[in-house]
Amino acid sequence: MARNGVQYQDVQRAIETLIQRGDTPSVQRIREVLGTGSFTTISDHLREWRTRREENRDTPLPQAIPERLQEALYGLWQQAQEEAHEALSFYRRQADEDIQQCREETRIAQRLAEDAEQRLQALGERFDANEARLEEKTTALARQESELAQLRSQCEDREQRLAMRDAQIEALSEERERQEREHQQTIEQAEQNHRKRLAQEESRHETAENRLMQLLDSARHEKQEAEKQSRRRQEQLEERIEKMTAQVEEQRRALQEEERKTRELSSQIKQSEKALQESHAREERLSGEITENEQEMTRLRTEIRVLQERLSRAPMPPFVY
Repeated sequence: MARNGVQYQDVQRAIETLIQRGDTPSVQRIREVLGTGSFTTISDHLREWRTRREENRDTPLPQAIPERLQEALYGLWQQAQEEAHEALSFYRRQADEDIQQCREETRIAQRLAEDAEQRLQALGERFDANEARLEEKTTALARQESELAQLRSQCEDREQRLAMRDAQIEALSEERERQEREHQQTIEQAEQNHRKRLAQEESRHETAENRLMQLLDSARHEKQEAEKQSRRRQEQLEERIEKMTAQVEEQRRALQEEERKTRELSSQIKQSEKALQESHAREERLSGEITENEQEMTRLRTEIRVLQERLSRAPMPPFVY
């Protein structure tokens, strides 16, 4: 089973070197002697070397050998038997070490598998907890969105009410201006009538001075009456203007209160939007953690499957007794 790189002869020489040192040949020690080679290749050559030693151990000596040579060979055979017994003891010790190492590796693999199962279970519990937290955050987010929609609806209603108040204030202002114009027109009309009558009476002064005096008195009296009526109308108009001013002031105060409430509502909307953004950020962070947990679970499942496959494929070392 020679492969590229380290050859069987190289491994054989390394084994002889280790035996001369009194060391037990193993894959790691052979590689230390060679200084190169893969563990698989060295393991294959070591197995082949053991197989050859087993095959050549019981080979009988040839029958037509001279007696003196047989005696010499018998001595060598006795020495070889002793060396074989020593080698057998050595192989047994090596087999025991390999078995112990294999058992240790099996225990380590089982412990890793148990640790991986525990980690997988912990990750599953953490995944369930994250899913519960995500569901709670989703419910809270839906509730906040509903509250935000209600606040926006209230804000729109208040804006409509403010617009109606503004329209009412504008209508009252126009009414006040119209009444002031009518009052001014009434005064101007009374003055024009007075001047007109006075001019007529003056044109007749030459022929009827007494008539003029009467007319002047009458005009003065009419003027006084007109002024009284004008003053009464002015007072009524001022009272109405004061009432309208009070109404306007009341509307202005109500408008300021609505504006204050609108500002508070806008502040609540901003806070709700900020809370909504934070909820979205927390939801994205939880989604990232869940994704990482899923990736970790997938990786652990892969590790467990690889360990199980390695355990199922791991060859047991040959027992030599």
